[in-house]
Amino acid sequence: MERKPKRRTRERILETSLALFNDFGEPNVTTTVISDEMEISPGNLYYHFRSKDEIVNTLFAAFEREIEGVLAAPSARGANAEDVWLFLHLLFESIWRYRFLYRDLNDLLSRNRLLEVHFKRLLERKVEVATALCEGLIASGEMTAAKVDLPALATNMVVVATYWLSYDYVGNPRDQRAETTVARGAYQVVALAAPFLAPRARALFDRLAAAYVTA
Repeated sequence: MERKPKRRTRERILETSLALFNDFGEPNVTTTVISDEMEISPGNLYYHFRSKDEIVNTLFAAFEREIEGVLAAPSARGANAEDVWLFLHLLFESIWRYRFLYRDLNDLLSRNRLLEVHFKRLLERKVEVATALCEGLIASGEMTAAKVDLPALATNMVVVATYWLSYDYVGNPRDQRAETTVARGAYQVVALAAPFLAPRARALFDRLAAAYVTA
């Protein structure tokens, strides 16, 4: 059998850093910890990345590309209630893969100008998509919200999506699993829109919520 090529050191550094940042928090992981985990010299690590911030920025760039693909999906066609559930699952799955960015968000933004600028744009993009999703539901008759309600509703949905991992971690620090965290996050975001849903969409929400609230 043909042997698979070994992963390049740069790729391994990024994979190892992401795992350590996610597990222990970015502020608690140094370049020395990363190099020790990989069993390489600090000099070898610095050959590929001059600082930990450069590793963080590279990981954020990968996350940004992934999340933009998710955010672009709803604009491809008019969304219905089922599409919103699927979209939120995909969104939270991407957030979970790079969860250190959200759990350590305030600390990262306070000392990293690049993340500060790009994350602000990302939040604005999320609000645009949330607004478009609500408008699509209204157009299809699955939501009855007035146009004046949409800015606050869309913003609140983004706030919950952005800080859900931190909230969930405080409540369940020793029980952090992707499946349950993603499910609970999706439920909480949709719950904000539930009072505005038309009967059919509300019935779907109530049916799915029975499983989500016990996740």
